[in-house]
Amino acid sequence: MKRGTIRTAASAGFGILLGLTFSLAQADITIERTTSVEGVGAMAFGNMTGTSRTIISGDKSRTDSDLRMQSKIVGFLARNAAGPSAEIVLLDEDKIYHLNINKKEYTETTFEQLRADMQRASDQATSNGDKKQPSAVDQSKCQWLPAKVSVDKSGEKASFAGYDSERVTITATQPCQDKDTGSICEVALVVDEWLAPGFTEGSEVRKFYAAYAQKMGVDPANSQDATEKAKVLFSQYKGIWTEIASKMQNVKGYPVRSSFTLALGGTQCKDSNAAQAQSESADTPHNPADIAGAVAGKLTGLFQKKKTDAPPAAQPTPAVTPVALPPGDVALITVSSQLTSVSTSSAAADAFIVPADFKIQAGKTP
Repeated sequence: MKRGTIRTAASAGFGILLGLTFSLAQADITIERTTSVEGVGAMAFGNMTGTSRTIISGDKSRTDSDLRMQSKIVGFLARNAAGPSAEIVLLDEDKIYHLNINKKEYTETTFEQLRADMQRASDQATSNGDKKQPSAVDQSKCQWLPAKVSVDKSGEKASFAGYDSERVTITATQPCQDKDTGSICEVALVVDEWLAPGFTEGSEVRKFYAAYAQKMGVDPANSQDATEKAKVLFSQYKGIWTEIASKMQNVKGYPVRSSFTLALGGTQCKDSNAAQAQSESADTPHNPADIAGAVAGKLTGLFQKKKTDAPPAAQPTPAVTPVALPPGDVALITVSSQLTSVSTSSAAADAFIVPADFKIQAGKTP
């Protein structure tokens, strides 16, 4: 799937999973957010931070973003994929434009093309058994056991960008049993959201993304259909995403701060090397967290084989306690986003127009 297609599908996919409710309000709204991707071990390859500014006006939107790769080497190699960019979505014209600000180039995609790309990706994932999908586990050796999900409303409250919010955490886990060794390690996805019921501007945002979802062929009222489309992006973890999507239909309020954490481990998770080392030391107590840490650090056997030392853990926001992971699990990657400002000023007249001095990318004719 093309990089631009992935970004577009992800934007709409998250809109669907927010729980689509909306009113008849008509007003321009500008939302600014910070975004970060933090991974450990082999998954630290794509670590990045950045900001985004999204303008929504009726059936149009524009998102300007600036992503910075934390690795200088990766940043150099991906210099055309990161940095200042913009996406213009015109629902009334059935078009999506991706702008490379530095190169003054753009691509044009229709929703028909986007739906076709997503269907091809889904068909390919099904035909090859997800073998080519990036994953924390070797899917070919994995026998998936039933998934479980829990919803925690802790009662914690905080204010972001002036909006009072309350914390809701949805945790879905699914054990993976190694077909060769019989060892069991679970994959967990933790969605941690701070929801603001007083974010009245959110109705216009949800209304736009509801229409966006319908353009992609998704019925917002049908949670199963939304789950099927989410599977295109996260097909390697169908079990946990099915559970997550189902529970998110019931949450209320606009997410002013959110994070998605993929974790690995569990109280039964044992790496063969770590288990052998523990069996040779009778005075060493059994510690599932240590074993899970060894698994996440080495990513051997059932898990990816590249050995990379984990970077120091990022300091949590002082006003927010870190998200709690299931016992014995170790976070592999976290994608987080936080609202920083909201404005209802009218959008500029040229906000949704590709600049005249931008050129269509070679081989990307409409």
